[in-house]
Amino acid sequence: MTDYEAIIGLETHIQLNTQTKIFCACKADSWYDPPNTNICPVCTGLPGVLPVLNRAAVEKAALLALAMHAEINEVSYFDRKNYFYPDLPKGYQISQYDRPLASGGYIDIPMPATPDRPAYVRRVNIIKLHIEEDAGKTKNVNGRRWIDFNRCGVPLVEMVTGPDLRSADEAAQYLIRLRQLLRWLGISEADMEKGHLRCDANVSIRPKGATYFNPKTEIKNVNSIENVRDAIQHEIERQIREVEAGRTIEAWTLEWDEDAGVLRKMRSKETEADYRYFKEPDLLPLRIDAEWKAAILAQRVELPLERRQRFIEAYGLPEYDAEILTSERALSDYFEQAVQAYGGDPKKVSNYLMNDVLRMLNESGKSAADLRLTPAYLAEILKLADAGTINTSTAKALLQKVEESGRSPRAIVEAEGLAKVSDAEAIRAVCREVIAENPGEVETYRKGKVTLIAWFVGQVMKKMRGKADPTLARQILEELLKEG
Repeated sequence: MTDYEAIIGLETHIQLNTQTKIFCACKADSWYDPPNTNICPVCTGLPGVLPVLNRAAVEKAALLALAMHAEINEVSYFDRKNYFYPDLPKGYQISQYDRPLASGGYIDIPMPATPDRPAYVRRVNIIKLHIEEDAGKTKNVNGRRWIDFNRCGVPLVEMVTGPDLRSADEAAQYLIRLRQLLRWLGISEADMEKGHLRCDANVSIRPKGATYFNPKTEIKNVNSIENVRDAIQHEIERQIREVEAGRTIEAWTLEWDEDAGVLRKMRSKETEADYRYFKEPDLLPLRIDAEWKAAILAQRVELPLERRQRFIEAYGLPEYDAEILTSERALSDYFEQAVQAYGGDPKKVSNYLMNDVLRMLNESGKSAADLRLTPAYLAEILKLADAGTINTSTAKALLQKVEESGRSPRAIVEAEGLAKVSDAEAIRAVCREVIAENPGEVETYRKGKVTLIAWFVGQVMKKMRGKADPTLARQILEELLKEG
């Protein structure tokens, strides 16, 4: 039986988070607004209107191009892409064709190890990166088609990869890394359910070792990364079945039915000739001169994979910690600020973040940037624990107390009397109480179940509201339990 490999390229449409649309002053993000309430003569294509380019959209797209190691073209042009859908009021889309904003570029996608193979990195080349306007939306209700033009004119970046991906898992990882990057740069919310990030997948197969390309199909209308993975895997398996049965693959556009878990044919795939591109006569060439380019370059930030590697090398973090702590820029910044304020072992900061702060974030739905438990406050808690002022359980409890009140850890410790009790006589008195109140456990311990010592320590800590020195409490308990 022939061993096949998949050849996958992705086309992503990224909604930029500008305040206004790309060619008019209408509000760009209208997800929660009633239909057709953020429209004007420009974005609905009324006769006689002229588009005016949004500078912020260009700068956000250029930032993405730089992050993709692409070359920003000094001069690019807008074109009219002609096609006729009900939600495209002008009958054409203002896009870019043969002279886009940026050319070339790549992104490296780390693929985690699995039981079947080691970890590796897949380099995905970027063939084209251009800006364009979005179309509207259609919705079928009770057999009638309704059109909402709110989304018309929203600024998009369309980014096309080379045929470099080799599995559904690689395609999913590409989208995960792209979503992370878009949010890291602050240029898009990248929420697939809201249409901020949309993906079309071009899929073909060929025998392993072959260098030629077979006809491809295009999968459209997929609204989550998991659905992209599933749809591509289904299409790979379908194409293999078709070829094994002696049939040819036709260049169809397919739609993924999430509920049924099947692909359905929509139409034959358009070619570039179908769009009849020509230069947009109402817009001048887009010129990014040296001064403007320098201003854009000044906004460049350290990218997620770069920071991930630096955390491993500079702070000695395990790869797993570095991966989690660079999943979001706000969390990454929080960690680094806490390390600088603490001045101690970065792994200890990482442990508190991974085990406690992330749980708080997940429960509250907050970003790390919104916490009242600031990086400086987290560092203060660690210093109090290191100095022996508080024990570990008190330190953990302080995290939530600081978050709820916004007060400094030291102020809370002083106001609530949370400082660790290291007075041996005070602890000894409580240990005697615990032993006197639990004769059954004492007898079990003395018969050889020495692991009960942890339970006795817990009882002492409970009576002393977590303030006892647990090491000292254990020593005293062991001493007293040997008596008698």
